[in-house]
This record gives sequence, C-alpha cells and structure tokens, in this order.
Amino acid sequence: MIYSECTTFALSLTTQGPTYPPSEIMDEHGDFVVIGRINRINKGLVSSEWGAAIVSPQSKIPLFGKQAPYIIKNEFCVEKLDDLADKVLYTLPLPLPCNNYHMIFAPDQNPAANKVARESLPLHQAFIPDFKEEYGRKINAPITLGDWVKAKGECTVGISMDRKCACFEFNFTGLIPDSLYTVMALRENDLNPKKLTRPGPLGVPNVFITDKKGSANYVATLPNPFPVTESHNRNRIVNVIVLWMSSQCNYGGAIGLYGLGGDIHAHLKLKNPSFYEFTTL
Repeated sequence: MIYSECTTFALSLTTQGPTYPPSEIMDEHGDFVVIGRINRINKGLVSSEWGAAIVSPQSKIPLFGKQAPYIIKNEFCVEKLDDLADKVLYTLPLPLPCNNYHMIFAPDQNPAANKVARESLPLHQAFIPDFKEEYGRKINAPITLGDWVKAKGECTVGISMDRKCACFEFNFTGLIPDSLYTVMALRENDLNPKKLTRPGPLGVPNVFITDKKGSANYVATLPNPFPVTESHNRNRIVNVIVLWMSSQCNYGGAIGLYGLGGDIHAHLKLKNPSFYEFTTL
C-alpha cells in the first residue's frame, strides 16, 4: 500500500497506563515502581509531570477522571539507577490496588474479573493459565528495573492514499527477551468519564514475540483510526501502548483479562495524546 504521509514517533519508557493504579509494576515491598506521570502538589494544585518514583499503595484514590497527590517514597533517574538497577519487578496483586478504573477489559471472556484474588508475583514467576513447570518457561531469571529500562521503540504512522486507513509500523530493541508482547490502541474516550469506552488492541491479532536480544517489529493497518467528524461516536486513536504480557497470553479483541498490572504491563508509549495531525475518512 502507498501512503500519502508518514511520521515517525519515538516511544517513551514507562510502567504506567493511566495514573491509577500509579504503575503496572510493583517491587518486593508492594510499592509501585512508577515511570510515567507523577502526581504531586505544585503551588497548591495537583500536577502530573513525567518522572520516576517509588510510590506507596496507600496513596489516596480519587474518583475516576480526577487526580490526587501520590505518597512518594523516593524518586529516581532512569538514566542512573545505581542500587535500584537490581530491584526485582513484580505484577500487581488482584484485586488491583489503588485502582479507580472499573472497566471490565474482557467482558465476553471474564465478566467476573474484579472478583479474582491473586498475590503479587515476580514477573518471571507470574501466573500463566494452565501452566506446568515441565512445559518450560523461557524466562527463568528475575526481571529487574535495570532490564526494564533498556526498552526503546518507535512507531511510524502512514495514511493511505484514499485516506480510509492508517498503517502503524513499530520497531523495538531492548525489550524483555523471549516474551509475548501486545500493542494497545488508546482512544480519546477510553479515559473520558462521560463517554467511557473499553480500550482495544491495535490490530487483531496484536501480538509479537521478542528475540533473544529483546528486538522485534510489529505492523497493523486500521480502518479510519483518525476520524475528523464531530459525530457523537467519534473515538480517535490518541496513543499506542506496548504491553508486556505476564500471562504470556493474547485475548483476541481484549487487551487482557484483568488489565493494568494484573496481566498486562505498559512498557512503551507516547508521553502525551498524539496523532492530531492525521485525518482519515
């Protein structure tokens, strides 16, 4: 397919989807390991600025769509982790702590997702459905913060000549090796409390598997992802999020069974809503 325009976007390292839960990754103490927007008080108001911090799960939980300051235990620099480089990373327990996003991610497959209880586990020992040790995990060593921050990626978006679709082409290095990842499309109403929609995959299937060095690529073409009309059902794609799947599963038209740290873990995304320069029909 020939494209009329193409733009390449550098993806940013993260552990965060929306700001609640504050992160989709925890540490051995049950604290959130946040690389993303850090909520804090700034001149009497709550600001959400990009940074990195260890955040307490006792942080206040506001209503969905609102923000409250995190209880920040300490902040760190991803370019200079020092003694934090060896910090072992964990899934979130279920039910998800510090969560105000009550969407059911896979209503056809798991309508009772919010009733499941499960402990936080090291990423390399995360729950995999129907798994037995004799099947052979490909990841057997702890995944550390130092491993996580090696991830890099870019996304090139191209609009078809007839403007009816757009192609998203990704290239990655430094991801977790020998792992199943998926790509999620965040649309403008997925975080809108007045018109809340369920986040979905960027393409079906939305799967790729990294090689032994953590490299991979992924391509998807979507129909009319950037509608310009102001119709009541407009729902443009405004971000793309690359998810490490601790379950090592894909769920078809759902991004995960539990979401937001239970079985999906944001690893790369754009810092801000984007793609406003594109229009499709």
